[in-house]
Amino acid sequence: MHTSQIYLQVQKALNHYIENGQFTFTVALSGGVDSVVLLQIMHGLKEQWPQLNLSAIYVNHGLSDNAHHWQQFCQARCEQLSIYFKAAHVIIRQQSRTSIEAQAREARYQALDEYSPSDSVILLGQHLNDQVETFLLRLKRGSGLKGLGAMQKTRILKSGRECYRPLLAVKRSEIEAFAQQFNISHITDESNANEHFDRNFLRQQIVPKLAERFTGFEQCTARSIELLQQQQALLDEYTQQDLAQCINQHQALNIQNMAHYSAIRIANVLRAWLALFSHTMPSQKQLTQIMSQALHAQADAQIKIELSDGQIRRHQGLLYFVQPKPLAVNIEQVISNELVLSDGKKLSCQQGVGIRAPKTDEQVSVRFNCNSARIKPLKKPGSNTLKHWFKDAKVAPWLRADIPLIFYNDELVQVVGYFVSDNHKDEHGVIWEYKL
Repeated sequence: MHTSQIYLQVQKALNHYIENGQFTFTVALSGGVDSVVLLQIMHGLKEQWPQLNLSAIYVNHGLSDNAHHWQQFCQARCEQLSIYFKAAHVIIRQQSRTSIEAQAREARYQALDEYSPSDSVILLGQHLNDQVETFLLRLKRGSGLKGLGAMQKTRILKSGRECYRPLLAVKRSEIEAFAQQFNISHITDESNANEHFDRNFLRQQIVPKLAERFTGFEQCTARSIELLQQQQALLDEYTQQDLAQCINQHQALNIQNMAHYSAIRIANVLRAWLALFSHTMPSQKQLTQIMSQALHAQADAQIKIELSDGQIRRHQGLLYFVQPKPLAVNIEQVISNELVLSDGKKLSCQQGVGIRAPKTDEQVSVRFNCNSARIKPLKKPGSNTLKHWFKDAKVAPWLRADIPLIFYNDELVQVVGYFVSDNHKDEHGVIWEYKL
């Protein structure tokens, strides 16, 4: 096995992890030939790298009557190899407008993330034929550059955990030959024969004909995919430079800074900006609506564009992505100089130019959304409601409810990040600030 071409390819693919001191790996084990061969190779590598910490995880979706049998097979295989095994059960609830395959895939990644050892890299068994099929599926859907780049060798999950595909350059036939050569048993998912599923149709009917007709078809497709990925990476570099020029510290997008860009460049920046908040990109129709309404409307127009994960709002020449979130919770009695707010942000009370310290008979509280509270801000004419001063400071309406308000008893003395009370000013006092 140690001289097998596949074995050497996996060894080479994992070298950069080993060189960087990463020795903990979890194989995503389905029982299929690709993941079982990967498990066997990792077991062989453990003989070369004794410091390797190896485990396997089987995700039971319960979608097949054979799921429990496959789980038992995977567990028995791991016991034979003395590899730690974990089974994770997930429940798939059918949702409208989302395929059962997509839901199962998402649930699988979530389970792999949750149940694998926290310091492990998750190894996935996808191979070259999977990559070609993914490319053709994306082509059928009319995907752009990023979509046609198919699967990357590395996938970063929402938690930041890394998944890696060491077999992505290996053909299915080579994996099957390896299993046969070393007498490695595996299971066959009966759903793989159902050509109702697009991927199975491509696998059974289309890709074999293309490979038969065109010598080296899979490898040539893989080379094109790699070039597309490189071009996407280059585009991402330029996109991030554009985004940095147009975004502020509140992650709002400055419309004026994009005004001289071409329409296609603006659309590119918009997608990069939206990717900061959502994994679901807008359709071409929605993107056209955003560019038309949000970028070209009258300056004082009230814009609200609904997307799946939130709203795009416009205020004072800036675009904001507004996501639904719970109301901030008041802290009625402050007894510390360090506070953690209900949204996870931290407040710190520092010595310096600001407001006087509270008197012994004054209770300090942090409140939110008190628009009718009155204050005379430092260097402002007269006392007025907080609503008035927010409007005067051009604070977007949907941001106001999350701004911490410092009260001494029932008197507003500071609006964190904006105003301090002129009646409570003190050059040697205290100031409440966000703590990074």
